[in-house]
Amino acid sequence: MALRHFNTIEDFSKKEIEEFFNEAAKLKAALKNGEVLTALAGKTIGLLFHKPSLRTRVSFEAGIVKLGGKSIFMESDYATFGVREPLKDHAKVISRYVDGIVIRTFGHEKYMEFVKHSDVPVINGLTDYNHPCQGVTDLFTAKEHFKTLEGHKLTFIGDGNNVSRTLAIICTKLGVEFALGHPKGYGFSEEFLGKFTAAERNLIQVTESPQEAAEGCSIFYSDVFTSMGQEEEKEKRLKLFEGYQVNRELVEVGRDDAIILHCLPAHRGEEITADVIDGPSSLIYEQAENRMHTQNAIMKILMSS
Repeated sequence: MALRHFNTIEDFSKKEIEEFFNEAAKLKAALKNGEVLTALAGKTIGLLFHKPSLRTRVSFEAGIVKLGGKSIFMESDYATFGVREPLKDHAKVISRYVDGIVIRTFGHEKYMEFVKHSDVPVINGLTDYNHPCQGVTDLFTAKEHFKTLEGHKLTFIGDGNNVSRTLAIICTKLGVEFALGHPKGYGFSEEFLGKFTAAERNLIQVTESPQEAAEGCSIFYSDVFTSMGQEEEKEKRLKLFEGYQVNRELVEVGRDDAIILHCLPAHRGEEITADVIDGPSSLIYEQAENRMHTQNAIMKILMSS
């Protein structure tokens, strides 16, 4: 099997994404049945984190153990990119020690430079550009709930950030309508929108009106207004994003059977109200659990051969 990395959803076809879904469902069912899994038996996965995370670290570490493998966690002091030594050397050396690498970092360019020199599969655990593991998880969770993605619309209320970019990409790959309701100046760039084909672009709605974005929505999605690394902008963002909250009034614009997703952590009372995120339509904990199952599927497909 040729070396393949998990850098962005753009690199994968609809069929390949559905293979991730199918494998995730199988692995999830096997774990629920108490089966012993060995897809990563005898393998060691390196976790290089420049950005801290509860869900990404624990879901990968737990998943690796459940697949029979072992992990080595390396945070900022050990996972420096091109500081103590050239990035090429870093990637080449780590590749000699482990069978796969998960990277959670800031700049996508440096991530891609590492990938260029890696001799083992690399999985993108998040960069400032995208969050592909989260995107696969989100659509898997929606499909698990609705049984099909046909005829659905996902609405992201907030920033045109790494999560919303990823969701736009995976939705269009799978034929799902995607809407971004954003404050002025915080939408998608023309460069990003230019990546889509005409048919894909027809599935994307970008508007400064949350109500317009919510029309016909069956999957409401929210994320924090201020991401890690943007702390100095917090007060400015809180003012700019007023009116872009996922609340009961907005949810009622969508379909009666709409579900609520959030990649967590959540700031109740800011980007989403407590009654919505903790209500009966919320699947945030199933979504969080599914991070492990979808990542297990990705690791198995990329690293188990």
